[in-house]
Formats: sequence, C-alpha cells, structure tokens
Amino acid sequence: MKYAYDEMYLEDAMENMGEMVDYAVNVCHIDIDEFWKLFLSSGLADEFAKGTPKVVCGLSGIEMVYAVLRKAGMEEKEFPIQIEYDRNQEYWSGWILAYYQWLTGKRFQDIYKGMDMKEIQRLYPALHEASEEKFAEIADKILGKNITVTNLQKIRKRCGYSQAELGSRSGVNKRMIQQYETRAKDINKAAGITLLALARVLGCEVEDLLEI
Repeated sequence: MKYAYDEMYLEDAMENMGEMVDYAVNVCHIDIDEFWKLFLSSGLADEFAKGTPKVVCGLSGIEMVYAVLRKAGMEEKEFPIQIEYDRNQEYWSGWILAYYQWLTGKRFQDIYKGMDMKEIQRLYPALHEASEEKFAEIADKILGKNITVTNLQKIRKRCGYSQAELGSRSGVNKRMIQQYETRAKDINKAAGITLLALARVLGCEVEDLLEI
C-alpha cells in the first residue's frame, strides 16, 4: 500500500491534528465543522495531506489553529495556551482523521464530502478504544455509501462509452476524464472547450455535465 507520506511523520501528524481540533473547538469555541471548512480552504490541508514536514511536525496544534485563522482573514485573538490534552472526542476526531488520511492517501476535501467532522465525533463512543484499522474500515463503508456517481460518469455509461472511447471521440485526455469522474478535478471549473467537446459526443447540454 502506498501511504500519503513517510510513516516517520505519522505520530507527530496525528498528535498535532488532534491538538488542533481540540484547541479550535474547546479553547477558541469554534464549531468543529466551521473550523474544518476554514482548514480545508486555507491551503494547509493540502500541505498536511502531502506530509510537508514544516506543517505535519513543524507546527504545533495551536500554531496550526492560528495559521488557519490568519489564512481566513479572521481577526486574531489571544486565546489561553493549552499544555495538556486529555484525548477527548475532539482530540480523537482530529487524531484518527490524520491516520485515515495517511493510510488512504485521500484528500481531506474528498473525505469531508462523504463524512463531516460531527459524524466522526459521533463515532467516538464506539471506536475510541478500538484500533485505528477498525475506524478505517468503518470510514471506508461510510464514504462508499455517501460518494455519488458524477453526472459525467452517468451520461457516459448511458451512452455505452468507456473512458478511453470518450477520450478518443472527444479529444479530451482519458486521464482528465478519470479525474473528473472521481472528483480529483472539479468539472465545474473545466475549460468551456473541454465541456463542449464532451457534451457533443455524449449528446447532452454542457449544463448536464456540471455538478450542482
């Protein structure tokens, strides 16, 4: 299995993300999902997911919270410093999510589409004493249920084309089609000429391919 980054950083990554979520929620009093959305849009989530050392182990949980707030353009306040963490449900939510992202290599944004932070919190009573692998097993099932098929994939299959055939007929690279269908790339941000080429081959309107 190919992990998101070197395992030598994993322990620090899990602890720092646990501390970040705990501090944001219990000291800064920010709703856990609202903070997570700020984290996802800050750019730090992508760096963390790649295992960038200066993020996963170079910043403490508290420093990451302040970095997220600065990136969001929010007025910085001085919050109390937290020295010890008791592994409550907020800490565990960040801690276990860091593990799951490392294990699967998924983007945090893609995980969040199928499983928000409050849903992870709700798993705490049943899973906080279980193995990390057990959480991963449950998370895979949740994400599998919640990830819907894209409009592009539905229309392509309805027309009876493989990804390679659609790529050949439309002139759109097969890899790009795969990325749109797995949401690795946002089709709503695709170039107009790309959308038009796909729509012509599939016999649909450009709007039919967009994800609303």
